[in-house]
Amino acid sequence: MAELQGYHHVSLSVSDLGKSAEWYRQTLGFETTAEIEGDGFRRTRLRAGNGLTLTLTAHEQQPGGPFDEHRIGVDHIAFNVGGTEAVQELKGRFEELGVVHSDVKQPASGNAMITLRDPDNIQLEVFGGTFDSGHRGADPKP
Repeated sequence: MAELQGYHHVSLSVSDLGKSAEWYRQTLGFETTAEIEGDGFRRTRLRAGNGLTLTLTAHEQQPGGPFDEHRIGVDHIAFNVGGTEAVQELKGRFEELGVVHSDVKQPASGNAMITLRDPDNIQLEVFGGTFDSGHRGADPKP
């Protein structure tokens, strides 16, 4: 069977494409690599320096209301930023830009993370460290 090798990209639906693209560029350092118009949608492709690709899509017909992780679908997106030092650096950037964010959470595992929300209330995390098995959910039942 073919093996998954990673994510190709993540695509988020947004209410204001220009506002969201600017937020992701300023807040997380993405760069715009393409702007696409299709039948019933507009899309901006963003890329980080390491090749990580995020697309933002504005659909002509969107149900109203901000993102809510309690609905079926995406709960949050966590960006790996390397180490705990990078999390601290981003904390300073968020404060400089006036981006509302959580305190740095640093469990005993030595990892660090900050939670924040984009203009559509989509929950994001910046995460530094390695995935700690202590954060996993319960093992599935046989």
